[in-house]
Amino acid sequence: MTTINDIARLANVSRSTVSRHLNKNGYVSQEAQERIDKVIEETGYFPSQSAKSLRTKKTGVVGVILPKISTETASRVVDGINQVLQENDYQMLLTQTLLEKEKEIAFIRLLQSRNVDGIILLGTNTDEALVEEIKKSDVPVVVLGQDMPGTTSIHYPDYKATAEMISYMIEKGYRDISFIGVPEDDPAVGIVRKKAYIDTLKEHNLPVLTERITYGDFSIDSGYHAMETIMKQSKKPDAVFVVTDNMAVGAMQYLKENHYNIPADIGMATTGVSRLSKYIEPVLTTIDFQNEKAGIAITRLLMRQLNGYKKTKKLTHTYRRLTGNSL
Repeated sequence: MTTINDIARLANVSRSTVSRHLNKNGYVSQEAQERIDKVIEETGYFPSQSAKSLRTKKTGVVGVILPKISTETASRVVDGINQVLQENDYQMLLTQTLLEKEKEIAFIRLLQSRNVDGIILLGTNTDEALVEEIKKSDVPVVVLGQDMPGTTSIHYPDYKATAEMISYMIEKGYRDISFIGVPEDDPAVGIVRKKAYIDTLKEHNLPVLTERITYGDFSIDSGYHAMETIMKQSKKPDAVFVVTDNMAVGAMQYLKENHYNIPADIGMATTGVSRLSKYIEPVLTTIDFQNEKAGIAITRLLMRQLNGYKKTKKLTHTYRRLTGNSL
């Protein structure tokens, strides 16, 4: 196995010169840099991460805690996270809670035991115990997706975006609007978006009917079954708002299988931009929370903390409404 001493000998420089060049922490002439780089390329040398960790007290690894790796939101966020980590010579260690909120604390502890330099949490809850765990963590922890007090976090404008979409549906002439949500274990998606739906109906003097509110579990299948529940009521609604695109795809499939025309028979709107939505007709009217950009933004906040900026920072991410032909 090639060592740093071999690189120094082959490049005809000192070991300390190779070290300065690899760690970018001192002057090395352009000629020496080129000789070192040429030898490294020829030998396929890769610096020992463990040795580097001993010198810098850093592992060059960031832990990422996801609810589910397979979701559209998570994959887009991870794309953004990975972009910034690569720019800063960090690697990623992924874990998933499978929506079991107690695992968020367990994984924060586990990742610390693996000596990661920092942690990015795609949060699904705001429990006091979780907040305390983040505050006492030995490494910086930043949170995406939940408005979590006392932490460095970025949350989505769930209330504003949902209220805007419901208002848009009402402007389009819909009055009897059903709602497919998720359990309240996830405050942002399960509580805030539902509240925005209810408040907006009331602001427009429209009735809020409990039978018009059903739930899924973020999956396509659950959207299908929630839509089935709604459409088996004695009177079908004018339209349905679904809190995630993934469930909206399932809801749309149920309507198509049962010969309902969208939007002639029933309109549909949602939040989130699924890759599936490019291939379905009609195109969903949706809210794009720009998840890749959110992943970039939260990772930059972590990089600030890793570089010594310890003051907590809270941001609200941006969104845009995409108008399809499902309304």
